[in-house]
Amino acid sequence: MDIDFQKLLDGVLNKDVRLTSRAITLVENENPESVSMLKKLFKHTGNAKIIGITGPPGSGKSTLTDKLAKAARHQGKTVGIVAVDPTSPFTGGAILGDRVRMQEISTDPGVFIRSMGTRGQLGGLAKATMSAVRVLDAYGCDYIFIETVGVGQSEVDIIKLADLVCIVLIPGMGDDIQSIKAGIMEIGDIFTINKCDREGVERLYTELNMMLDLRDSSEVRPPVLKTIAQTGEGVSEMLEEADKLFYNMKESGKLQKRRKRNLKIEVENILTSIFVKKVNKVAAETGLMDDYADKMSKKESDPFTVAEDILNKL
Repeated sequence: MDIDFQKLLDGVLNKDVRLTSRAITLVENENPESVSMLKKLFKHTGNAKIIGITGPPGSGKSTLTDKLAKAARHQGKTVGIVAVDPTSPFTGGAILGDRVRMQEISTDPGVFIRSMGTRGQLGGLAKATMSAVRVLDAYGCDYIFIETVGVGQSEVDIIKLADLVCIVLIPGMGDDIQSIKAGIMEIGDIFTINKCDREGVERLYTELNMMLDLRDSSEVRPPVLKTIAQTGEGVSEMLEEADKLFYNMKESGKLQKRRKRNLKIEVENILTSIFVKKVNKVAAETGLMDDYADKMSKKESDPFTVAEDILNKL
């Protein structure tokens, strides 16, 4: 089936929901021709506030994202949501748990929700998340919320995409200090303790503030907020705090610096993907890797020399 990419491009820029959804699907499926569309869309990006919502499973990220979207809509802003779900082991698609929790806002014409499966990708995100965010940015969303799959201490890829990262934690998860160790602890711009109607809130609040006090004093100290996403308590204040941080980051030049860093990382990831595909193609056509594997098993070569040889050949 022929795909009219110019039609999709125009559809995204003219806020056509159906064509925008199709554009994201083609990007997610790594359609080679979708790259030219992304190239043309790039000059229309950079206007959205991209906020990452991450934290351990069960912390209420989906409900919090839902309520944040409603708070933004009350301000008259348009919202895009990229919800990264666990991948179905049978179809490879998203299980759509996040979409189920956002049924109320899913009918709002000012909200665009897209679920995508991780498809085996580590780091709490899907491979096509950045491209989906680019499309939604060009589409004209004022806010784009990226909700990661439930993460632990090392899944910190969200910092490579978002302008601002919110870490969501909840009391009563056993050893609270375990959930706020280095790794995920170091990427937060805002820390939110959700489900504050539970016991142990003050203990977690105190421990979290103690941990933040140990951070580099030259950095801006992240705020620690309390919410009950189920009722919406504290959510509007959280969005206000995010807006305040955006303003300060923009004025200080930190926002531009972070976006430049993320663009460099994006180029590195694209280069890595292109290189791996080329190596796999050459290996499949020539049996090159089998020859190298034989030499290495006989100790006639080593992995470093092989990697250098492949690089020279390409």
